[in-house]
Amino acid sequence: MPVIHRPVLRASLLLAPLLPALLAPTATARAPSPAVLDRVEVTTRLPEDPRRRAEAVARLDARALDRIAPAHANEALARVPGAWASRGSGQEQLLALRSPVLTGPGACGAFLVLDDGVPIRPAGFCNVNQLSELNLAQAGRVEVLRGPGSAVHGSNALHGVVAVQPRRPGDGDTLRLETGSDAFRRLQVGLDRPHARLDAHRTEAGSFRADEGYRLVQATAQWQARDDTRLALSTHRLDQETAGFVVGDGAWRDARRRSNANPEAFRDARATRLVLHHEQTVGDATLLLRPYARDESQTFLQHFVLGQPLEENGSRSLGVQTLWQLGGWRAGLDVETAEGRLRQTQARPLASGTAAQIAIRPAGRHYDYTVAMRQAAVFAEHQWDAAGATWTAGARLERLGYRHDNRMREGNTAEDGTPCGFGGCLYLRSGDRRDAFVGRGVQLGVMRPLDGGWSVGGRAARAFRFPQTTELYRLQRGQSVDGFRTERADSLEAVLRHAGRRLAVDATAYAMRKDDAILRDANGLSVPAASTRHRGVELAARWTPRADAWLEGQVAWSNQRYAFDRVLAGNEVIRRGARIDTAPEWLGGVRAGIERFGTTLELEGVWQGAYWIDAANTRRYPGHGLWHLRAARPLRGGWTLDLRLMNLADRRYAERVDLAFGDVRSFPGAGRQVFLGLGWAGAGQADR
Repeated sequence: MPVIHRPVLRASLLLAPLLPALLAPTATARAPSPAVLDRVEVTTRLPEDPRRRAEAVARLDARALDRIAPAHANEALARVPGAWASRGSGQEQLLALRSPVLTGPGACGAFLVLDDGVPIRPAGFCNVNQLSELNLAQAGRVEVLRGPGSAVHGSNALHGVVAVQPRRPGDGDTLRLETGSDAFRRLQVGLDRPHARLDAHRTEAGSFRADEGYRLVQATAQWQARDDTRLALSTHRLDQETAGFVVGDGAWRDARRRSNANPEAFRDARATRLVLHHEQTVGDATLLLRPYARDESQTFLQHFVLGQPLEENGSRSLGVQTLWQLGGWRAGLDVETAEGRLRQTQARPLASGTAAQIAIRPAGRHYDYTVAMRQAAVFAEHQWDAAGATWTAGARLERLGYRHDNRMREGNTAEDGTPCGFGGCLYLRSGDRRDAFVGRGVQLGVMRPLDGGWSVGGRAARAFRFPQTTELYRLQRGQSVDGFRTERADSLEAVLRHAGRRLAVDATAYAMRKDDAILRDANGLSVPAASTRHRGVELAARWTPRADAWLEGQVAWSNQRYAFDRVLAGNEVIRRGARIDTAPEWLGGVRAGIERFGTTLELEGVWQGAYWIDAANTRRYPGHGLWHLRAARPLRGGWTLDLRLMNLADRRYAERVDLAFGDVRSFPGAGRQVFLGLGWAGAGQADR
């Protein structure tokens, strides 16, 4: 089948320069240090030795997360090569992994986000601000796979996977209180009991901007019924007063940065997930069963859209993951069903704007529909040793079906059927319909140990993502459901790693092509059938000259370009070969730390390169660099006092800048901030 053979052929071309090293006599590999960079894995199924896999994965363990004490996903992912969680208002964010910052309601479909091994949303119902649903501050481990996922991942693992694992029963009690700039307050509690654990926190935060703040409550409860069975319940509640973009060239650096033109904006979100993990032995094989149930809802004001319509959405879903493993073989079946809903309502007619803008955005309901989703996937993967190297090959076949039920008049009239002038109303509603999509994923990887703790390898993979329901059924005039297809990404990677006693290095070079991509233009329209190219190099290293000192960092260079020509609405022009907007060429960070006389100090530098803010490459954000300092001092009785100084130089910068609806818009970054924490940690059961 060509779908399978083409990536295999490309893999052979990628690996050809590495064949002398791969086929050389087997070297005696040095035992890696416990702290090396390549001891990472994405535990979406069963854990395995990451030294035998070619996937590019970064890991933050509980100790690193405690030091970071992230209040936003941006602060944790700043330590991952090639990753950027673009901070919006409050807990809002847009993610980039070997990609530009992808915008639009379905852009989140390019990333698979897992909590305790289960996607936080059903396939087709992703959340643009989905990282806010993860309890990162109390997580036991965060793992980020950059590039296409493996055969076990499926839809949405197009540009990468973010997987969070909770702390487990036996990890010990914890208590932490924090206060800081802009009325920040947070209380974290971890209660550890035999066969049970509860991690919960409540956070309240204001802002340097007017009328902006949020209240966030998250909790994870676990019951370890026996060694092979664990039940986990996660809840998320966010109440946010949102600040909109600041508008105008350079608004992020002057007095406008503190303003909020949308004090009426808000976002309220709720989510609950229940997951049962069960593992049993069947003969010589291991069988993992993971049934789950989810319920989520969200209401927010679209302050970034003319007319500021109110959106109310939600979904309920059931699913089960299965994985069978025997020796080097593993195979599985994933099944999921969901019922989703969306309503968009504009409270009143536009009070200002051009005659056309006012005419095509009438007050009333714009959309009101439900979607039933059914998804099933089968996959298989095999790992074997040959010619002194470890090889991994896998494939996945997945089908997703939607049943769309429109609860309004079909077409692009006003709610009461009145036609709009200037070519019809902006919002287009399709009739009741059924749509189905098929995705095929495949991978081939190889890793080979060399002398002195080095290893070399490569990987070829194809991943996919299905169109999201908001892309298909929340249309605008001139669009059609039939124009959207399954998005595909073909990727080639070369890997070089070193796992020494003092030094660890992980380097990856990649080239990726996306076809049938869905982009968002400057007028808020989804652009189907697009094509883009992504190339880059990622490097992460850690040097520990002695046990109480470390120097580590990462840097990523990328060249991301459009691979199609098109004139979009509003005469926005995309040219083949132009750089993709909001895609920095450089991303990086460095951290130097020392632990002396019980006190730990870590200085962190984070930098972001320049990027174009429009598809025509006419306007540019210059980039920025920030410095942060973290310190911790142990006290008596297991208590620790810590201090975080963020943006030490009080740098004026933008979290993100773009060009939309003819305006330069930005989210300004916060100035210097100070946070003080007092924490207590009890011994885990293994230490008692």
